[in-house]
Amino acid sequence: MKKTVRISFEGKTYDVEVEVLDSAVAAAPAAPVAAAPAAAPAAAGAGTEVKCPLAGSVFKLKVKVGDTVAANQEVAVIEALKMENPVVAPCAGKVTSVLVKETDTVTDGQVLMTIA
Repeated sequence: MKKTVRISFEGKTYDVEVEVLDSAVAAAPAAPVAAAPAAAPAAAGAGTEVKCPLAGSVFKLKVKVGDTVAANQEVAVIEALKMENPVVAPCAGKVTSVLVKETDTVTDGQVLMTIA
């Protein structure tokens, strides 16, 4: 499966197409599994999920619950292989839940937050 990932390096942003291999997903699921249930009740309402584009760790969260975001606004930064990868909002709306915290280990496709 191929995915497009946006990366930032030395102040420049690049859109890079990568191939995701099943054997390449080697992240420790213990941290995200432990973090997600605590915030799960807040995610009970309807909303658009913001999913992690690749495995890594949450370097920076740029929004919190209650913040209003625009479509394609950067909402988080994932660090993977010493590179900072921005995560953007798929739609405009209000952040209704944040399911991770900074330094959490995350996997490809994991829900980071919801926007309604």
